[in-house]
Amino acid sequence: MTNLGGKTLFISGASRGIGLAIALRAARDGANIVVAAKTAKPHPHLPGTIYTACDEIVAAGGNALPVVCDIRDEQQVLAAVDAGVAQFGGIDICVNNASAIALTGTEQTSMRRFDLLHQVNTRGTYLVSRTCLPHLLKATNPHILNLSPPLNMVEKWFAPHVAYSIAKFGMSMCVLGMAGEFRSQGIAVNALWPRTAIATAAVQYMAGGDAVMRRSRLPAIMGDAAYHVLTRPSRECTGNFFVDDEVLESAGVGDLSGYAVDPDAELFPDFFVEPRT
Repeated sequence: MTNLGGKTLFISGASRGIGLAIALRAARDGANIVVAAKTAKPHPHLPGTIYTACDEIVAAGGNALPVVCDIRDEQQVLAAVDAGVAQFGGIDICVNNASAIALTGTEQTSMRRFDLLHQVNTRGTYLVSRTCLPHLLKATNPHILNLSPPLNMVEKWFAPHVAYSIAKFGMSMCVLGMAGEFRSQGIAVNALWPRTAIATAAVQYMAGGDAVMRRSRLPAIMGDAAYHVLTRPSRECTGNFFVDDEVLESAGVGDLSGYAVDPDAELFPDFFVEPRT
């Protein structure tokens, strides 16, 4: 498979950030994007809605369908997938990008917050994947891609924020299990995670603000890395825990400096992966 032209991608959390970057890269091929996210009205602090995202996707060369969808709600997910199938005729690719974050310790994390993390991250990923499956089974070169980390079960990745880490690794366990479950049926299930912090709203408002933003890479690096995964043959590429820079290097991209917010700043490492030496 050489491109995503005519393919339909269901992307959760696609109104901004990494989800939108993946959508825009696919749109350049003429892909169809189901923009499934909660943000129908402008947020007081965060940019973008499902409608502005669709405008950007169309401008980039794709087709887009905005769907208000809280992935914690099974009926909303069912309706969103049905709407995408009705509009575009099927679902070829499922991208589980929507995520909740809370970088707090055990005593500081309420059970309400704990439940939110798991309902969005692990349960939401499972629900969206499960709902897309009947359509993926009919697709040519079907993929599920979770924006989640390698299964690196080391204490230091859990101790500072146990609840968040469990929830994110739950997404990765979906990769491990579903890759094996659906390998014989030709559905690729992989994970993708950034080596460094990515300049998103979550980094701006929750993970260090401007100081970390300056040391981050642009969301486009994840859009480009996802593209290289999603255009691989699904029967030959499943069960992998990809890291963005390694994907691009394997695709022949030698210079990643263009993705840096500030090429002169030392990059800030992301959680769950070691910085490269």
